[in-house]
Amino acid sequence: MDNNRYCVIMCGGVGSRFWPFSKTAKPKQFIDFFGTGRSLLQMAFDRMQGIVPVENIMLLTNESYESLIHEQLPEIAPSQILLEPARRNTAPCIAWAAHHIKAINPNAKMMVAPSDHLIINVEKFRQSVTSAFDFIETRDALVTMGIKPSRPETGYGYIQVGEQVQGNFSSVKTFTEKPNEDLARVFLETGEFFWNSGMFFWSADSIIKALTACAPEVNAVFEQGEPYFGTPQEQEFINANFAACPSISIDFAVMEKAPNVFVETVDFGWNDLGTWRSLYDHSPKNKDGNVTQKCKALMFNSHNNIVAVKGDKLVVASGLEGYIVADVDDALLIVPLDEEQKIKQYVIDVKSKFGDKYL
Repeated sequence: MDNNRYCVIMCGGVGSRFWPFSKTAKPKQFIDFFGTGRSLLQMAFDRMQGIVPVENIMLLTNESYESLIHEQLPEIAPSQILLEPARRNTAPCIAWAAHHIKAINPNAKMMVAPSDHLIINVEKFRQSVTSAFDFIETRDALVTMGIKPSRPETGYGYIQVGEQVQGNFSSVKTFTEKPNEDLARVFLETGEFFWNSGMFFWSADSIIKALTACAPEVNAVFEQGEPYFGTPQEQEFINANFAACPSISIDFAVMEKAPNVFVETVDFGWNDLGTWRSLYDHSPKNKDGNVTQKCKALMFNSHNNIVAVKGDKLVVASGLEGYIVADVDDALLIVPLDEEQKIKQYVIDVKSKFGDKYL
């Protein structure tokens, strides 16, 4: 196994689109949605074993989730957990991870992966990851994984592929954020567009150079910390300076601007398990198309619903067509599946009216 290969698993989000199952105290990445005995985070960790050394797997998270990570991944040493004192989107956290890893190993090559993805064909995934590492080890490149689309999805970003470079690797023409349905259908029909998976590959050097050129206001914060990275004073520096970073995604900060961006087009049964619809799509259904997530439910004259209830509560429903029914502790959500993209706004409204009590 190559000791220069690292993986950074980002696991600090709150997963508000999965409310009320995903709450601030225990977001979706720490939940076992499929009854396998492993949370989404644990499954993400499992997929990387054998590709990079265990000691080279880094967990980047909010400081409030430190105990949850130790509980779910006891094999991870405290030094492998990077604790953000504030949420600043993906560019600042990736910048920190790159500076941290470069201080440990100047020859490091990095994969950055979200913790909440569902991967159906793990072996094909592992092959694609290995190919991406091989690609960045021979050139100064920023690589993202593009997923072959299966439907005109409006909840994902899209990548338009350009000229083929090598095998499944191509240059990138354009990035498009969450198109409307008509445009998503056009993207699907052309065959030139792939879903943006949010998985990235680069050397620590390459991403730091790209941040310096494309997002200097982000990288400048971490340049000040060069004497502290890899030392006991690193966390103290981060605690004092991280909140000064602008909140911006790595896509906006770097990937849409840098000249050396490539895409590896892949098809290994990927899903960004970010919404109730995605959980519905990948769960077993009864003859009426209903999904019951580890709970008791009697559904009459009801079709294509997902029911998720924590505890021993029984749900009896009639006449529901295409609904989410989610009941957790002190919060009950009843929303049409077609309106799932509005849940994030509903959570904002809950906070505005009731504070953090139900979040």
